[in-house]
Amino acid sequence: MEIHVFTVLPQILEPALAGGLLGKARERGVVTVVVHDLRHHTTDRHRSVDDTPFGGGAGMVLAPDPIFRAVEAVDPPRPLLLLGPGGRRFDQAMARELASASAGGRGFSLLCGRYEGVDQRVRDHLVDGELSIGDYVLAGGEAAAFVVVEAVTRLVPGVMGNEASAEDESFADGLLEYPQFTRPADFRGWEVPEILRSGDHGRVARWRRAQALARTLAVRPDLIAQRGGVTAAERRLLDEFDITPGVAYPERPPTDAQEPAAP
Repeated sequence: MEIHVFTVLPQILEPALAGGLLGKARERGVVTVVVHDLRHHTTDRHRSVDDTPFGGGAGMVLAPDPIFRAVEAVDPPRPLLLLGPGGRRFDQAMARELASASAGGRGFSLLCGRYEGVDQRVRDHLVDGELSIGDYVLAGGEAAAFVVVEAVTRLVPGVMGNEASAEDESFADGLLEYPQFTRPADFRGWEVPEILRSGDHGRVARWRRAQALARTLAVRPDLIAQRGGVTAAERRLLDEFDITPGVAYPERPPTDAQEPAAP
């Protein structure tokens, strides 16, 4: 996978992209992430990338010329997505979408907004879409770019040490992840659930699924609603471990097709 990021502050991104699993994957050539400094594509001696807005108003606006020059000089992989609060909400589904699309092509690219935003002509005639990591405003898109790159690249085969990790994580099946424990089995009187020490892998899998359901129902009921409610098999799973989420939960209407059994 090849990812290009255009920014006026590469010094923010480069250290973050060099660490962890992503940094190791870059070193091994599993993924390529290239950061481009928009100031290298300016034409004045001050290396100006912004100017005052037409019509007046506070702040500065990223000018179109250095952005167009940078993108045209690099010819980066598409789609080229502008990072800003007005874009499509980035989530795990879109991370999988970008990872899957990139598997069949060159990759994708990101443009970091800053100041009061970018000239509208960049939106209209250069980028392929906009992306937002949440309903809040940042000083610039660099932090958002790291979030997107991190979320997408960890889905690329070879980046994570255990490929099964991505399958069990939060949002992988519309649920939050189940509780995790490690040694010691007894820490300050708080013990690891006995079932996780039982060696019964089938029962452990069912317990984890039930815990993921209960946690999602309690904390993110909106995710349950998005997946159409709780199935009859999932209700039986909660009953099996005597788990009461403490909230009323929607039931998924039965279908003509046979409902798959819980794992």
